[in-house]
This record gives sequence, C-alpha cells and structure tokens, in this order.
Amino acid sequence: AHPSFPDRENFGRTPMTLSEAELYDLVSEQLNIIHKIALEFGARMHHVKPHGALYNMAAADPMLAKTIADAVKDFDPSLVFVGLSGSVMIDVAKSLGLQATNEVFADRTYQSDGSLTPRSHPQALLNDREAVIRQVSMMVNENKVQAITGEEIFIQADTICIHGDGAHAVEF
Repeated sequence: AHPSFPDRENFGRTPMTLSEAELYDLVSEQLNIIHKIALEFGARMHHVKPHGALYNMAAADPMLAKTIADAVKDFDPSLVFVGLSGSVMIDVAKSLGLQATNEVFADRTYQSDGSLTPRSHPQALLNDREAVIRQVSMMVNENKVQAITGEEIFIQADTICIHGDGAHAVEF
C-alpha cells in the first residue's frame, strides 16, 4: 500500500496539514481500499510505504510518523513499514513493534541531514544512468550516499526505490 495525501492533481506531492484523526482515517481508508483490491486478485499486502509529501513530512515529523504507523499497526501489525533510511519513521515504527525497512532512492539526491533534496531544487533528480549506478553501488556496498554538498553520509539500504514516473524509469 502506498497511502498519500488526497492530492491527485500533483500525484500526492503537495504538503497538506491534517489533524491526527484526519490523517489516521485517510491512511486507514486507503489501506482498506487496497486490501479489498488485493483480495479480489488473490493477493495480500506485504508492506506500507507512505507516498510523496506525506512520506517526506513523516520522515521528519514524529507525530505524522506515529499517526501513520498507528494506522498500519491497527490495520495489520504484520505489515512491513517502509520509511526513509535513518528517519524518524523507522524509529517510530520500530517503537510500536512494527517491522521497519530502511528505504533509499536510486534516482533522487540527498541533503546532508539524510533527507531527500526537494523536487523544487534543480539537482533533486538523477537523470544519468551512470550516476544512478554509482549512487546505488555506494549505498549498497558502503552504506553511504554523497549529499549534494559533497559530504558522504551514512545510509542503510534495505530496499531501493526507483520512481516509476521518472523520465528514465525503464532505463534505470
């Protein structure tokens, strides 16, 4: 499941302010919808990864992270919670007893604090195949990523995201 803010026009990438109850209900509703669809096709959900602005905001905001993780735990505590490597999402999910997986991004750049470079920044996306290969290799083999400042930061790569809507998604 990939719950996000109700922002279809911008693919869930617009930050929004919701109360804890509204966010909990939003995530729960989306989990129920995808669960029903999965059952119709004889599948079952394995993990939950917040999407877009919700993901980025929850990576830095313990209240948002906890609200999302509470909704996941209440829905099905066996689901794996996917969050930005080293972020508060991982810590919060683990503190609630959820299995948490550290995610890294093949096609995005990083800030020196481990957050993703905002999409509004001209260097937010990696568009070069060799740069993506170098970045992923460093993440997987050295547990590091080079921030756009040039410094290397620690990162744990349990799973790797390549954005499916990126111009080079198929090539990458």
